[in-house]
Amino acid sequence: MDVESYLRRIEYDGPRQPSSAALRGLHRQHLFTVPFENLDIALKTPIWLDLASLYDKIVRRRRGGYCYELNGLFCGLLIALGFRVQMLSARVRRDDGCFGPEFDHMLLRIDLEEPWLVDVGFGDSFVDPIVFRAGGADQVNGHRYLVSPFEAEWQLLRQDDKGEVPLYIFRDVPRQLSEYEEMSTFHQTSPDSGFTKGWICSKATRDGHITLANGRLIVTAGDRREESMLGSNDEVRRCLHDHFAIEFDDSVDLSRLDSFPKS
Repeated sequence: MDVESYLRRIEYDGPRQPSSAALRGLHRQHLFTVPFENLDIALKTPIWLDLASLYDKIVRRRRGGYCYELNGLFCGLLIALGFRVQMLSARVRRDDGCFGPEFDHMLLRIDLEEPWLVDVGFGDSFVDPIVFRAGGADQVNGHRYLVSPFEAEWQLLRQDDKGEVPLYIFRDVPRQLSEYEEMSTFHQTSPDSGFTKGWICSKATRDGHITLANGRLIVTAGDRREESMLGSNDEVRRCLHDHFAIEFDDSVDLSRLDSFPKS
């Protein structure tokens, strides 16, 4: 891993010695510059969970990825900078209220003077690292993300004026990148995976979020929300370039994205 190139990729020029301030800066910059996206799944391009492949995709080719890619590579960066990091496995809440299987999602635990939770691979979620203790929380654009005990596990809750919803539950048990491979293959190939039913490219901004999902562009900033429908593959290509700095050359057939219904 070329740490300097990675830090340039996320436009980070802050302190590097392990500290809560450095962790916060790295976490925010990662979310602001590297999108959460599953375009490779829609384009039928295999995703490999090894650091060399992840580094090539995210740093050299300036792409994004989903949780295993984003948190997996960010883990490598933090370790290279001297942080003590553990991968954790989470089970994501489904639409029916049930939770997925083990290794459904990856997040990270960072140990400093106290433990912190980091997650740069969940899409629309907390922006600042959260202290890993009951009541640890972050406030983002009208939502509060809260860590709470859940039986023998932990849960991440999202609270707003409409109520409280658990996003995922997880155990405080160290994991290895290879342990996520089976679920990564599931999410790339199974018709039961949400990632094979639609495509998305999304990143946080300093005052909101930008999301391109199945041809619909949604931009939020404070209380303002704008939506528009893109009408062609050329518009999708321009949008990916302009909003997410993702460039596909003409050899990449973006018409494959049309296999998903417009939403």
